[in-house]
Amino acid sequence: MSTISEFVCEDCGTLLVHSNPTTLESMRDVHNQLCPVKRQKLISAGLASTVKETKQILASPQSQAANTAPTPVQSPELVAGQPATPAGGVTTISLTGTGTSYSKIEGPIDQSFKSKRQIVGQFQGINLWGPIDPPGQLGIWGTEVCVDFDICVADGACIEACPVNVYEWLDTPGHPTSDKKPFMIREKDCIFCMACENVCPPLCVKIFTK
Repeated sequence: MSTISEFVCEDCGTLLVHSNPTTLESMRDVHNQLCPVKRQKLISAGLASTVKETKQILASPQSQAANTAPTPVQSPELVAGQPATPAGGVTTISLTGTGTSYSKIEGPIDQSFKSKRQIVGQFQGINLWGPIDPPGQLGIWGTEVCVDFDICVADGACIEACPVNVYEWLDTPGHPTSDKKPFMIREKDCIFCMACENVCPPLCVKIFTK
């Protein structure tokens, strides 16, 4: 196992640091895939051949014949006369309500909560495991990337550690532990590196690998 504690990208100079070598290796691999400078170099290297191939295709008789009858572009907002599905997915619960008589809850998250709780709704396509009684009781959020919002103190360690930006801040005014939470809006992008679970101070994060 690697013993490195930091990694500096030779292309863009980004510094990645983590106390867990395995997590750092995962972060490094993801950065190498997403590094904009590295990607630009690869694009530039293949640009000449791509341009040449494109010119050859456009100059072919088949392409010229196809260009004489352009296909109309359908508006993405309407499909069969219906509005497109809003970005972010379905929302069936509210963050506001009458639940104001709650106090702070200590961690860690109950790792067997899926056998004890039920999904009571969704927020922008993310499952919520009850009970919930907003704004003071918000339950556990997520299916693979799971955070107990009633334990979370919003220190931001998980957001900083995630190499693929799964989380973004969600305002939760009125909650006794913190008035914002790390919302796993890009849960499907999770690479299961466990970085967020490993750095969470109140131990409110649980990652379920596929």
